[in-house]
Amino acid sequence: MGIISFLIFGLIAGVVAKLILPGKQVGGWFLTLIFGVIGAFLGGFIGSLIFKQDFATWSIANFLLSVVGAIIVLLIVGALTRRGSRA
Repeated sequence: MGIISFLIFGLIAGVVAKLILPGKQVGGWFLTLIFGVIGAFLGGFIGSLIFKQDFATWSIANFLLSVVGAIIVLLIVGALTRRGSRA
């Protein structure tokens, strides 16, 4: 997968993750892109550990793993920013 297609894939995964999670998440489209790309890396890494496959191509399984990874990243960022704003 090329870098441009990976960025588009990450952006779509980040947007879907933001739509799935309830409430307001941190950031605009640029942070959505960053969190989606990090989530795609995380989802691909988790998928390769669990399923012992290479997830470097466009597929439904890869997309679902990327969305799950982006949700995990958004939950972590949300927990860190909420905890920091209470002080």
